[in-house]
Amino acid sequence: MKPERPDWTPPPRGAGQPPAEVRRIVRLFRPYRARLALVGLLVCASSLVSVASPFMLRAILDTAIPQGRTGLLSLLALGMIATAVVNSVFGVLQTLISTTVGQRVMHDLRTAVYAQLQRMPLAFFTRTRTGEVQSRIANDIGGMQATVTSTATSLVSNLTAVIATVVAMVALDWRLTIVSLLLLPVFVWISRRVGRERKRITTERQKQMAVMAATVTESLSVSGILLGRTMGRSASLTRSFATESERLVDLEVRSSMAGRWRMSTIGIVMAAMPAVIYWAAGLALQEGGPQVSIGTLVAFVSLQQGLFRPAVSLLSTGVDMQTSIALFQRIFEYLDLPVDITEPGNPVRLDKVRGEVRFQHVDFGYDEKSGPTLEAIDISVPAGGSLAVVGPTGSGKSTLSYLVPRLYDVTGGQVTLDGIDVRDLDFATLARAVGVVSQETYLFHASVADNLRFAKPDATDAQLEEAARAAQIHEHITSLPDGYQTLVGERGYRFSGGEKQRLALARTILRDPPVLILDEATSALDTRTEHAVQQAIDGLSAGRTTITIAHRLSTVRDADQIVVLDGGRVAERGTHDELLGLDGRYAALVRRDGELTPTGELTPTV
Repeated sequence: MKPERPDWTPPPRGAGQPPAEVRRIVRLFRPYRARLALVGLLVCASSLVSVASPFMLRAILDTAIPQGRTGLLSLLALGMIATAVVNSVFGVLQTLISTTVGQRVMHDLRTAVYAQLQRMPLAFFTRTRTGEVQSRIANDIGGMQATVTSTATSLVSNLTAVIATVVAMVALDWRLTIVSLLLLPVFVWISRRVGRERKRITTERQKQMAVMAATVTESLSVSGILLGRTMGRSASLTRSFATESERLVDLEVRSSMAGRWRMSTIGIVMAAMPAVIYWAAGLALQEGGPQVSIGTLVAFVSLQQGLFRPAVSLLSTGVDMQTSIALFQRIFEYLDLPVDITEPGNPVRLDKVRGEVRFQHVDFGYDEKSGPTLEAIDISVPAGGSLAVVGPTGSGKSTLSYLVPRLYDVTGGQVTLDGIDVRDLDFATLARAVGVVSQETYLFHASVADNLRFAKPDATDAQLEEAARAAQIHEHITSLPDGYQTLVGERGYRFSGGEKQRLALARTILRDPPVLILDEATSALDTRTEHAVQQAIDGLSAGRTTITIAHRLSTVRDADQIVVLDGGRVAERGTHDELLGLDGRYAALVRRDGELTPTGELTPTV
């Protein structure tokens, strides 16, 4: 019994998460605090230099020009030009450092998510669509790029600019400063509402992008294309994709327009503020109030515009941060996934593995709802011995084989390798000790040599050829135009089923594991191809502990021990002749498959 594949749904998050999420995001930047401190110094220096420019403008209008002081005028003009140059240099340096820090943070996130997924149990991937996983790494982390690379600099830059500008405005005229700042609380309230709205829409948009990514991954793979065309569903799949794309269009438009009118209102008000300042200053002058010089008035308006730009940017950064929190939450959901299969604190490392495998009172279930898949399994396979596991579909044959390399952990009892519980072994020992060849052969879209070297990266060409000869595939590889450098194609579709299976065997031979698990390795092959692959398997199995999950019983008759599973329990065990003599479930399976000759022998494979 295999687990079902419902789409994975993250656990619900508590209402008090956002502050915790913000603290967690800040911690991502902690390794780069020295660079960020340098950015902060550049920002502060840039802000102070910028504030000096309006004061020089006031001196030009109120002193240098009216008094005809040409030297002072030239000096002040050069000072304003120097200010622009210095700000530009500081801006380039800020961008370089902040972008580098942001990209490093994104690199850290991508690597952390990928490493976490590598540690997840097989059950997670049987429940999760591949496109969903790819979307988290590509779309969600990619969507944070602008925010991650610019947020830190923007926050420090704009906050410093706002503080420095307000101080300068007060120094020029505190009454006009009060008039200028009256509407800022309203602007903050508007931006917070816009941020919450965009965060909600962003969450929906990223989920829709994940759905589209999963659709593309499944339907545009080689298998998906073959299935779609042979079933006549290409047009239907296109319509389905168009529907999903239409939903994404709607979400993208809503995300782009969310709060746009309200933020436009802020822009209109800010554009109108100089007029308000001129109007207020004029009224004060006519009513006999304090007189404001033309230079002060122009310098103040210049500072005011310099204030509103970083203020609006600061508000926009706040909106972007709320939007990005939705993306960070999706990434943190993966980083927080519990890892069920872990290495013990002090793992056992074996330099040499003999290959004795035992199942001792083993119970296993994929989940509580589906009930137990295996119950009370007691099987012993001596080092170098061979075990064949047979039984009807759903009896737990493949599940039993998953427990040895710890693709799943037992829920009761233990599986031991050379007398040591596999849960106590370090992962490197277990990976080196157990090799698996399954019916579903997976090959990368790379060369034949690269696919073989996946098992042993430092293997020489001679070792590759030796493994290929043992798997009876060397002659076919050398007949190809590019030999071992031939690309196998997506999932190996340039090769037949038997050729792919022999490439998989060659890859396993290269690893040279003392324990070999063959999970229905020949069940999907025709009789002649099966015979060729079986010969390669027989050569590979020599001297190794071999556990064979068999569908075709003709491949297991020579096993030292045959176990018949039924309903997750051991129904029968013995050699081929012993089980035929019992005339029980094994004999019934043999008769069902029509593989008994009139003399009671298995039909030979040809």
